[in-house]
Amino acid sequence: MLKPYKTVLTSSETEFTEKRSRFIGRCFPVSSEEEAMAKLSEVRKLHYDATHNCWAYALASGGMRFSDDGEPGGTAGMPIMDTLIRREIKDALIVVTRYFGGILLGSGGLVRAYSKSASDALTTAGCGVMSPCRVMEFAVDYGRYGAVEGFVKANGIVDSVDFLENIRFRVTVAEENADGFINEIVERTDGRAVPRSVGERFIAIPAGE
Repeated sequence: MLKPYKTVLTSSETEFTEKRSRFIGRCFPVSSEEEAMAKLSEVRKLHYDATHNCWAYALASGGMRFSDDGEPGGTAGMPIMDTLIRREIKDALIVVTRYFGGILLGSGGLVRAYSKSASDALTTAGCGVMSPCRVMEFAVDYGRYGAVEGFVKANGIVDSVDFLENIRFRVTVAEENADGFINEIVERTDGRAVPRSVGERFIAIPAGE
């Protein structure tokens, strides 16, 4: 069974300056290592003249990687990864680009700067929950369409409605509401329609909803 997890909903870009060094933080939603590496390549091409392009990603599938990209070990990639871990975010890539300003920050200063840039980018991207849902199909006759139409639209995401010899619905419903949805359809159709599960998928729900 699918399990919910926190992720980012959009891409973001933030920037601040610390002792004349520019830190540009970017966050991207990604679903695979290939997608993460493609986004990283885009940032590297955009900032080919940067001193460092440090990064980290965490995937819902369990994959995790990070890189200091030439910064002292443990001062860049790991602080970015720690930001993802601490906020329990998955399927996300954070890239922090640094243009060196001529003043050394020291190990502690680098950790703070990369942590801040990663956190700012993550906050700006906006977080949400990937909620597991059940995909269901059922059919009703034309005489009972009015009894279920409003309920279906109010309690699920209607993927398709086909008007054939009867009316065939394909609906996505949050997993925690799926059993209740089935029971209600059965009741509203006097047992003539029984939704059957045909798959699972995730739906992104913004934080706070």
